[in-house]
Parts: sequence; structure tokens; C-alpha cells
Amino acid sequence: MRLKDTGLTAQDIKDKVNKYMIETYERFDFLAETAKDQYIYDEEGTPYLDFYAGIAVNSAGNCNEKVVKAVQEQVADIMHTFNYPYTIPQALLAEKVCTAIGMDKIFFQNSGTEANEAMIKMARKYGVEKYGPNKYNIVTAAMGFHGRTFGAMSATGQPDNGCQIGFGPMTEGFTYVEYNNLQAFKDACTENTIAIMIEPVQGEGGVHPATMEFMKGLREFCDEKGMLLLLDEVQTGWCRTGKIMSFMHYGIKPDIISMAKALGGGMPIGAICATEEVAKAFTPGSHGTTFGGSPVSCAGALAEVEELLDRDLAGNAEKMGEYFKAKLATLPHVKEVRGQGLLVGVEFDDTISGVEVKHECLHRHLLITAIGAHIIRMIPPLIITEEDCDKAFEIIKEAVEAVA
Repeated sequence: MRLKDTGLTAQDIKDKVNKYMIETYERFDFLAETAKDQYIYDEEGTPYLDFYAGIAVNSAGNCNEKVVKAVQEQVADIMHTFNYPYTIPQALLAEKVCTAIGMDKIFFQNSGTEANEAMIKMARKYGVEKYGPNKYNIVTAAMGFHGRTFGAMSATGQPDNGCQIGFGPMTEGFTYVEYNNLQAFKDACTENTIAIMIEPVQGEGGVHPATMEFMKGLREFCDEKGMLLLLDEVQTGWCRTGKIMSFMHYGIKPDIISMAKALGGGMPIGAICATEEVAKAFTPGSHGTTFGGSPVSCAGALAEVEELLDRDLAGNAEKMGEYFKAKLATLPHVKEVRGQGLLVGVEFDDTISGVEVKHECLHRHLLITAIGAHIIRMIPPLIITEEDCDKAFEIIKEAVEAVA
């Protein structure tokens, strides 16, 4: 929908949002009307270089032509049905995903937090049925982030931030320990622990990749103890980190993996994949969804996945990630540049506010985000070029200088 077709002004739209919507977001003061590739445009056609990609969603570019075409064609055939009949897009997407990442089974959801809920439920049901009623505890990482529904929120190791505060007691059975500390994870596991659940790169926690020793050590420890390794790849999945999935950097394989965001290329979809054995925990009636795996979302997701794989956007993410990180390391006031592929974080010294840098970038028509007090994060479409990285770098440099 275009503003000119409504008879309203941009301020009218903002006023309606302010009047009617329950706001939990810090709004950027511009109206996003259209988008294409690595740009979002306001109602006047002003381009904003998009290094946020809808929070790691639009990995094959904003409004990718093949994704748009697939969605339009599927809408004309069948928009929605319940999950009793077979549908063509769901079947083709299931095969494509499982084959591409080497997993056995898939269950579709609507979002990342729903995928993590399903992963937690599957792990617990597997543990209780195989080992007994107390085998449901899960160890997760401090400063991790897994979503905002109650199970996923309880798994999120940030009890002192706004994610958990004010919502009463969390779901029991979760323990948080220091990320990248293998011994701490081993010490936290008890006879009642069924799984360890982590992100391969902590996104909301400050863009911290798992070390090789940590990831391999967790896999070996879980195998030794008969526990499950659960990987939350909602943000890292589908070529973001320079591999199809981040776990492929480490030469290991999870028992269950969650995904969303880039899977749909803009359509709402999430999923978990599991090994054949663990997937048996879900039986008819044990879990379900009305909209998960809808024909339209699956058609869009299939087109998105094919674009990511056929164009080797994982390779471009790896190449552009290294190029961009090297440039960012030359910024003034930088303490550290971290990341994997095109999931990139910059931590500044205590004199630089990440939020202020974010807003200065917005004024200069670059979209990024900030984490905590002194960190900015970039998760652009995986189609970006060196020219895009150069442009973003110059804007960030100007923003840092303005803040300083």
C-alpha cells in the first residue's frame, strides 16, 4: 500500500500508530513504504541503506523477485488450509531444508520463538519418555536469547533485563551458565539434565561466536552423557554466517535445531529439524499449529532457500563479512569487532554510546541496531557488495565522530 493511495500524510500514519498501537518498540522516525534489494525507501523515495534486513530476515534482498512471484502465485491457488491435507509447497520445502542441512525430520512453526518452544517441548518429552519424569532440565547460556514466549523467555539467560522482568515466575527447569565456558556447562548438568541449548553466535548477547573448543566439547559431552544438543539458529541460519547453518563451521551436528527469519525471506515461518530418533517424541496431539507451514509461507520460503543456495550467498556472506570487519576495525574508539559472516558486531569504548551511533546512522540513511550500552550490530542482506560496505563504513565513521 502506498501513501498516495490513502489520502493521508506520513504524519497521519505516525499519529495513528501512536494513538492505537501498544508500543514495545523504539520507532525510527521515518515511514518505510517500499523496499528493494539492499534498500528501503520512504514515502518520498529517499533510499535507506538497509544493514538490518528486517532483523536478519531479508537475506536474499528486500522483496526478492523470485520470492514475491512464488507468494503471488501461491495466494491465487490456496492461501490457507489446516495441516491434515498434503500441500505441495510444504512437501517441497521439507525436502529442500532437510537435504540441505543434513537433518532427518522437520516441523513447521510461524516464528523463531515458536520454533524454540517446539524444540524445548520435543527435548523434554524425549527425556521424560526415555529416562523418567524428572529428566527435563535444560542448561542454557547466560546472555543468550531465545524468544519472548514463556518457554523461550525462560530459556533466555538474561533475568535482569526487560525480557523477563515483570512477568512473574519463569518456567522451571532452566539453568544459565557462562557462554564459551565448557567446564561451567559440564558442572551445571545434573542427573536430571536432558539437553544443552545455545546459539552458535550470541546475537542479542553482543555478537559472540562460539569457540571451536566449546562447540565440539558440548557435542562430545552430550554424547557421553546421553543428552541432546539443541542449537538455536533463528538468527544465524540460512547462509548468514558464511555456511548454510552456523553449526557447519564446527564439524558437528545437533540433535534438534531451530530456524526462522531468513528461512522465509519476509514470510512468517519458523521450523525445527531433528534426528529421526528424537523426532519420534512428537506424536499426533502432542504439538500443533494452525498457521505453521501454511502454503503461502512455504512457497515463499522455498523460493528464498533456492535463491540463497543457488546464488551461493553463504560464500558472499563470508567474503563480505571479512571485508567489512577489516574496515570496521579501523574506526575510532573501537575495542573489538566480532562476528561470523555477515552477523557483525562492533564494541566501542565507554565514551561511545551504541544507541547514539545508531541514531546518527539513521539521520544519514543507514539502518543498523544497537545492543547494550556500547555495541552496534549489522545484519545486512547477503547480496551486499564491497561498495555497500564502503558506504556503510563511511556513514558509521561519521556517526561515531559525531557522537564523540
